[in-house]
Amino acid sequence: MLKDYYTIKETGSDQVIIRKSRFIGYVKRVETEDDAVQFINKIKKKHYDATHNCSAYIIGEQDQIQKANDDGEPSGTAGVPMLEVLKQQKLKDTVIVVTRYFGGIKLGAGGLIRAYGSTTSQTIKSIGIVQRQLVKGISIKTDYTLLGKLENELRNSDHILESIDYQEQVEFLVYVKEQAVETFKEWIIDHTSDQAIIEDKQFAYIEIDVSDPQISP
Repeated sequence: MLKDYYTIKETGSDQVIIRKSRFIGYVKRVETEDDAVQFINKIKKKHYDATHNCSAYIIGEQDQIQKANDDGEPSGTAGVPMLEVLKQQKLKDTVIVVTRYFGGIKLGAGGLIRAYGSTTSQTIKSIGIVQRQLVKGISIKTDYTLLGKLENELRNSDHILESIDYQEQVEFLVYVKEQAVETFKEWIIDHTSDQAIIEDKQFAYIEIDVSDPQISP
């Protein structure tokens, strides 16, 4: 599992008009190539009357699946520049479809490359990017006498207090960055005078909004 990576925030779309042609970008987070293909086909069905429905996607921890499709545009003028934007933004597990309704003015190869690249960039900028960070779940069980003190310390720390379960003992579920787990456990032992039961839980990803950064159409 990657310690952190960037991906699209959510499914969404945006559009731009370039020399009377309408370009509509659709973007979605996907986990498999089948997911990407299904999304592309869904957009193609929605815009069956469009001049082109070009697409690109990048999937896998090591970006091992990368595909681009020009859907009838001159070779290399649509899918590839769209894929290049995904790579430039270091996005993973992302599919983009750009639908074009021809407006009567030819753009030329250079114009098409810029149009598809800028539509991809604009769509990503509009929808947003998140950084997914790998964290470790840590359960902390203590007597109720430590509830107030420990809750206050956790809420004022850099860690994520996910939940508090009030049972026979109070149980805190905290998410901690992987590299900080041992330090965190020592911190808990110190703050509870070694009166807490600490258990490892599953890994999970948290998402942090990232202001767009380096998109340049």
